Amino acid sequence: MTDQIIADQHQPLVPNRTVWLDWFGDLDVIALSERPVPQAVDDEVLVRVAAASINPVDWKMAEGEFPPKGEDQLPYALGRDVAGRIEALGTRAHNMLSVGDRVMAFIDFDRGAQADYVVVKAVELVATPDEVDDVTAAALPLAAMTAWQGLFDHGQLQAGQRVLIHGAAGGVGHLAVQFAVWKGATVFATAGEGDLDYVRSLGVERAIDYKNERFEHHATNLALVFDTQGGETQVRSFDMLKKGGTLVSTLDPDEAKGRAMGVRTVPRWLAQPNAAQLGEIAGLVAVGTVKVAVDRTFALDRVRDAYAYTRDEHPRGKVVLTMAGE
Repeated sequence: MTDQIIADQHQPLVPNRTVWLDWFGDLDVIALSERPVPQAVDDEVLVRVAAASINPVDWKMAEGEFPPKGEDQLPYALGRDVAGRIEALGTRAHNMLSVGDRVMAFIDFDRGAQADYVVVKAVELVATPDEVDDVTAAALPLAAMTAWQGLFDHGQLQAGQRVLIHGAAGGVGHLAVQFAVWKGATVFATAGEGDLDYVRSLGVERAIDYKNERFEHHATNLALVFDTQGGETQVRSFDMLKKGGTLVSTLDPDEAKGRAMGVRTVPRWLAQPNAAQLGEIAGLVAVGTVKVAVDRTFALDRVRDAYAYTRDEHPRGKVVLTMAGE
């Protein structure tokens, strides 16, 4: 018996709308293409997607500004965050899984989550708690993994430490703030003037207007800086760290500067799928400890508008594509 998809009434026989990239360029290169419905084999699961979020890496990939995905890998589908229901199971994907279960996942670059159907490895899947709707579930995975792994795996943040989080109203930043507060850290955070009240509501010690205030005046003797901005913001952040402190950045950190100042830097890293961590975070969302901000939703057929909004409007939290419409 081959490891082919289990054929039953749940197996779709319809086209699969997929956000597709044939070449790099401006956002007009993003196309909604009808692709075959993928088949789940072995330990894979076919998910009928209800919602999938857009992350900055998606539009950077479309513009050819994400080095790990080069022209030699074109064409490919976009998106890494998925929430939906199990449609069918591969022959080795039965353990604890059933057709119809609500699930969420952070998938790797070899597939695209912004589609009607996507194949997910069983080990990537997390059951979506009843208290969490599909839009919220779709907004969570990549941003949550980036924030969690940046703070705890790479930054080794502990209760009682002082941490500065830049871009605190963004998709990654607003989750990083809440994770750090939950951990028991003293949190300083930068954001735009219009987002300061929101950031204060997340429990920070001080919300700092990055345009009109110098964060150096408020956030000192830090154990950790979590940087999503780079540039001058990153350079100035080194001075806020105590000796032996750590700068974690989603952009390339200045390792030489860190060594000269006695500060640990973490080389550029990418968040990795981790179902155990995502499940723990989903539990925090389910009980209301962490709240996921969704700035706006777009129907899948308005995907270019959604990408433009994500890139150009600096949304608070996440932007989510919904397969059934807005």
